[in-house]
Amino acid sequence: MPTVDQAQELSKARRFLKERLQRNYTTIRGYEAERSNVRELLQRTGEGESNSLLLIGPRNAGKTTLINAVLADLLDNKSFVENTLIVHLDGNLHTDDRIALKSITVQMRLENAADGKVFGSFAENLAFLLQCLKAGNKKSKSVVFILEEFDLFCTHHNQTLLYNLFDVSQSAQAPICVLGVTCRLDVIELLEKRVKSRFSHRQVFLFPNADKFEDYVKLCQELLSIPSDKALKSTANRIDRLELLKSDAFTFQRNHFRGAAYEFDKRFVDNWNKHHDKLIKMPAAQKTLQMLYDFDISEAFLKNFILRLVSRVKPSAPLITLEQMSSLAQQYESDDKIELLCGLSVLEICMIIAIKHHSEIYDRDPFNFEIIFARFSKFAKVSSTMQGVERSVVLKAFEHLRISELIMPLSSNSGLGKIQKEFEMHKMALTYGQIQQAVQRYQALPTEVAQWAQSSLI
Repeated sequence: MPTVDQAQELSKARRFLKERLQRNYTTIRGYEAERSNVRELLQRTGEGESNSLLLIGPRNAGKTTLINAVLADLLDNKSFVENTLIVHLDGNLHTDDRIALKSITVQMRLENAADGKVFGSFAENLAFLLQCLKAGNKKSKSVVFILEEFDLFCTHHNQTLLYNLFDVSQSAQAPICVLGVTCRLDVIELLEKRVKSRFSHRQVFLFPNADKFEDYVKLCQELLSIPSDKALKSTANRIDRLELLKSDAFTFQRNHFRGAAYEFDKRFVDNWNKHHDKLIKMPAAQKTLQMLYDFDISEAFLKNFILRLVSRVKPSAPLITLEQMSSLAQQYESDDKIELLCGLSVLEICMIIAIKHHSEIYDRDPFNFEIIFARFSKFAKVSSTMQGVERSVVLKAFEHLRISELIMPLSSNSGLGKIQKEFEMHKMALTYGQIQQAVQRYQALPTEVAQWAQSSLI
């Protein structure tokens, strides 16, 4: 095979990695017990049994991906594909039960059957839709209701939708499965008594599962590596089967990452993988990954970090370097308050230093403008940079600190009637360490100001 142009190959590799990080909706690592639990439940629903389950876990834990992975697994099962309908509702979109019912009708493709019919109640309407699914031999199709942002459905008037869905899942009217997805641990407490009594109380908890740092490093290696052509082709069948999901609400199968569409030069892949395996084993890279691991152990966070790394790859810098990793990781470490302090004027930094000295001497006692201005004036008398600054200008700088929420007014002032702004008491919303770091990092700060920050003696 002739040598492929390096720049083209690099561009292809970058596109491949970015697509895999962003559009691989059905690959979930770990959670074997939880995955098996949900798969078994949906399989039994396909066989004619009714169930309900709540999938609970923090954001970015992989709840929706787990459901997508389970559905992809079940597409092997011919009877499940033929006898099961998937209805997908989202609490952010379906903000009341009328909108939700309309969406259910559309997703079950029963708009024509329900057109022009008048129903006395929500329950009657839902019962009619489920009745329409029965075949001539009275065997009904199973329906899986997936409710994303389940806690938002609890805010609907009288929880009518949840009541009727759980009621059908408990009685033997039609085989349905209600699968709620939420990040609220107290979601059961949000249910009304009559709804709670009809729920099966089956819950599956998902928490980020990187128990060992070694697993986190392996995951990073895997996400950065380019697999062989054989490995890419082996996943093609699974992705092709996603077309069997005949649901308009599910869009991930149309936009899913397809690795088999890519072909790489073997020499390029070997060089790429070898370099990045070596990079991740370096002590400095391990230290960076340890910092990220301590910050957030979720896979979604690591994917976001690697996506930003891969975006920096270009023909002039064709491989990820240790410096790129370290500089990007430092952005996650940075303190927003310090960044804000570094953007202040020199006068405002002087006010912050005066507030710091007052807090140190008087053990973080509240202060007003007059107290700080008196302390600042002492410094201004002996300073060549701050001499002759007018009081009104200093007051404006003090007000800007308040607007930036670097100092906070004391709420107790509200009961004392109107107070002149110069005498209103405030407290500092910064730590001494943050001020110290900002003074060290502040560019072109006059030497005498930096020295005053170290000592209150003038």
